[in-house]
Amino acid sequence: MTSENLRDCQKAAKRIVVKVGSSTLTNAGKPRAQKFGKLAESISQLIDDGREVVLVSSGAVAMGSQRLGWDHAGRSIPEKQAAAAVGQIGLVEVYRRRFASFGKEVGQVLLTRTGLEDRERFLNARHTLQELLRLGTVPIVNENDTVATEEIRFGDNDNLSATIVNLVGADLLVILTDVDGLYEEKPVAGQRKPKLIEVVEHITPEIEASATGTDSTFGQGGMISKLQAARSAARSGAATVLCNGRGHDVLQRVVAGDDIGTLFLPGERISSRKHWLAFTAGTRGSLVVDPGAARALMADGSSLLPAGILAVEGRFGIGDPVLCVSQDGEELARGLPAYSAEEIRQIKGITAKEISTVLGYSNGDAIIHRDDLVALDS
Repeated sequence: MTSENLRDCQKAAKRIVVKVGSSTLTNAGKPRAQKFGKLAESISQLIDDGREVVLVSSGAVAMGSQRLGWDHAGRSIPEKQAAAAVGQIGLVEVYRRRFASFGKEVGQVLLTRTGLEDRERFLNARHTLQELLRLGTVPIVNENDTVATEEIRFGDNDNLSATIVNLVGADLLVILTDVDGLYEEKPVAGQRKPKLIEVVEHITPEIEASATGTDSTFGQGGMISKLQAARSAARSGAATVLCNGRGHDVLQRVVAGDDIGTLFLPGERISSRKHWLAFTAGTRGSLVVDPGAARALMADGSSLLPAGILAVEGRFGIGDPVLCVSQDGEELARGLPAYSAEEIRQIKGITAKEISTVLGYSNGDAIIHRDDLVALDS
């Protein structure tokens, strides 16, 4: 199949998530006014052409830091939170004015990891975003840095954008950054740029070895986080294009199917619920399984039965997300158990027909049914 055929997924995309980084939008924390205007114009054109767009935008901490007179993005979580509180107001106001000139309203959506780890809140966020899209409004999504801590941060808006892909069922993720795409090796200043990788079918260890960190003072996400986002989006059945956001008519070129940046092809789509479980939900404990159970989970997609469980770690209730790990500590799968941690400790290692005898009741033969389990094959 030719590169042109592979790029057909870009042309076919009807619902698109666009992620733009701080380094694209700002210079030493100062907004690039022309870039904001061009981004609003391009997204408005996509909407007028019948597409739906969610914008995931960084820049609040950078803009807030600049307004506070800092030459850094905050050296502590409280400083970053303060900068975000100052900068988010200005960021959304710039977007509001730019989009208004093209007849578009914007809606601000601030999210945290813990807010989406809860399934009900995840679904509420989905309904909000889908309603904004139905109304023709441009949702502008950012992590809620004013309340985030190290434990609850997405870590960067690359991973947040991939979560949004699953939330809204997008066909395409476009990551606008300050590099042309993924290079075969790390670029060296003053030397000729390495060859660009145009299409990635699967993210292999060799592809990961090509990724490098960020040198940006105000940005957070390096190339590794962008690969993580592309992998997550692929599991939602969406393609990802990583390209330079400072180019001319970048978004129009992407949806035209041009050979721009690096295209990460979509993978086999898993259900939104399983995607949430694999990439968003926080786990409350672990189940250590024997080799036989590990093979059944990974190769056959089987349910987890009590006989294959060796140990239970942590405290969790029925339906709380848990990890399934091997004896060596390798993470194999995530699932929603039909029994609590204390109940599983009582029935681990026994046959399914003995559950009622031990507990006096049964919630079914499986500790985790295959419908409530997703293998972590990547």
